[in-house]
Amino acid sequence: MASLFQLLLLNQRRSLCTKVPTSKWKVKQVTTSNFNESLEEIKIHISSSDFIAISMEKTGSSLVTPWHRVQPFDTAETAYLKASHSAQRFQLLQFAVCPFSVTDSNNLVAHPYNFLLFPRDELKLGMPAYSFFCQTSHLTSMACQGFDFNASIYEGISYLSRAQESAAKVRLGTNSPSLGVMKSSSPPTIADSVFVERIRLRIKHWRNSCKKSGTKTSKDEEIIISLRNIVLGSELFKSRPCLTIDVCSERQVQLILEMLVDFSDDFLPLVIPSKGGTTQAVRIVLANSKEDKEFMEREVHSLEEKESKKIRGFREVIDLISASQKPVISHNCLNDCTFIHSKFIVPLPSEVDEFESSMHMIFPKVLDMIYLMKKSGTMRKVTNIRNALTFLNTHFFAPVDMEIPDQDTVNKGKIDGLDALRLSYLFMKLCSILKISPIVTRSGNRRLAPELEDFTNVFHPCSTNIQESCSEDVGLWNNNTRKINSEHLVFLWGFKFGMTAGMLKSVLRASHDIFSGEFDVRFVDKSCAIVVFWQPGLSKDFLDVMNSEEIGGGLKELVSDGLRVTCYETYRTMCRLGLWEMDLAESLERALESFVSDTEINNERKSSSEIHWCNDNVINLDDL
Repeated sequence: MASLFQLLLLNQRRSLCTKVPTSKWKVKQVTTSNFNESLEEIKIHISSSDFIAISMEKTGSSLVTPWHRVQPFDTAETAYLKASHSAQRFQLLQFAVCPFSVTDSNNLVAHPYNFLLFPRDELKLGMPAYSFFCQTSHLTSMACQGFDFNASIYEGISYLSRAQESAAKVRLGTNSPSLGVMKSSSPPTIADSVFVERIRLRIKHWRNSCKKSGTKTSKDEEIIISLRNIVLGSELFKSRPCLTIDVCSERQVQLILEMLVDFSDDFLPLVIPSKGGTTQAVRIVLANSKEDKEFMEREVHSLEEKESKKIRGFREVIDLISASQKPVISHNCLNDCTFIHSKFIVPLPSEVDEFESSMHMIFPKVLDMIYLMKKSGTMRKVTNIRNALTFLNTHFFAPVDMEIPDQDTVNKGKIDGLDALRLSYLFMKLCSILKISPIVTRSGNRRLAPELEDFTNVFHPCSTNIQESCSEDVGLWNNNTRKINSEHLVFLWGFKFGMTAGMLKSVLRASHDIFSGEFDVRFVDKSCAIVVFWQPGLSKDFLDVMNSEEIGGGLKELVSDGLRVTCYETYRTMCRLGLWEMDLAESLERALESFVSDTEINNERKSSSEIHWCNDNVINLDDL
């Protein structure tokens, strides 16, 4: 029995770190009115930070029923298909970003921002979205927490993805000039040489006429020069003489740009786009001097950036985070990254391998706090960030000093966007508990501690082992978690209504000799259950018996009552086809009806077919 002194000391320790002083936390609220100034501020903070925590509020968190969420029986592929389907249907209303630096093992300096978003079609092009889905229960929860939907709709910052930005520039066809970019080209043909010499001669005559126009001449000569300029196509660009040359192809554009490199140092080439997205003409501006040419280059580049910022909107922040290459802290890596990829980059690829490769180019290192807590053994069930902090505060003594420099932010009423700040705080507490150094090596290539490197870029939230090459079963947390192959699973439905998992297991055990060994039964939803055979080969034997004409005994009686079974491959196909019905049984039935034999599906990535079975994370109707 613990002494009174020990109990008092434990309570004192808990009281020191149980309460998170959120009343003193400041988060800069960013809307359309202060977005530009906030963009300059966060650019500096991202550049000087060690980590960047992110958190989002969406119009929905999952689809209709619990089985639509990622479950322990999902492979990396099916988990990605579920997350991508959710990302394509719902929209973002809030994006919290918290760049923070670690000054020592228990001290951090945070700069939290909360961006209110709304996918407004400001350019009248049908982008970013005409419509999106809303989950009423999720919106109700946001309203109860004080989310300001009016501010999001009327003052929320719009955005376009990189793919949408390219499409918008083509469809807008503003004809705004941009600096010509040299690209490698093939050796010139005879037709190319004729074209270049013709343009070279035209530019030479135009340049000579421009030089003569600057000298004193008679009225007759001025008239002749003016007529020559009209014939040559000379005009003015920002009070400087320029020559516009129409082109028929991108090949001609590159030939002109290559020629100008050796022609004259005082020429500035500008590319004029057409409404179709191709190049309409090349405009050659004659600068007064080398300094004047450099000034014009900066001016045109500034105009390009100004127009692009209007189109990109909030995506500027995503691009800043990506360009920094800093580690990103997330609470649900798979869900957050699919939303970011879908809304701000390009449409999600169909394959999980392509998605992971693409995300690695955008965010090289993503740390998932759910995975970090599960893998470390500090927590088995994580519902949200606040619950995770409460759990850690009441079970561990890990004080963290956090400094939030004054950002001229006045918090009126409820503070929005606290979760990104909480994530940075949670990350520091976990590092303290696990004895992991969060300090980033700043000399040369910025590197994380080796212990943290092992937890980066895990896109399967139910995974329990980073190195998937190991084929033997692994037990973590308790004996309820095992690593198994998806081929050991059989989906089963059509049983009597009201039957519990225990009852169904007893009925199956008495129905056939196949069930004399070790197996498990768990409900996925009220309509469907999963049978887990721990002995290899039994799942295939069971399916063969169910499909044979010689079925008999208790199993035949179950089949006559409507019992249906299928392998994991049907479930995989169902996810690929996007059959997200209310009940899993109905979705599996539709998948069987539309099932097409595909050797690529049947033979793909056997190494990725391993799943991580955990009874605690599967819905068990016996416990409800």
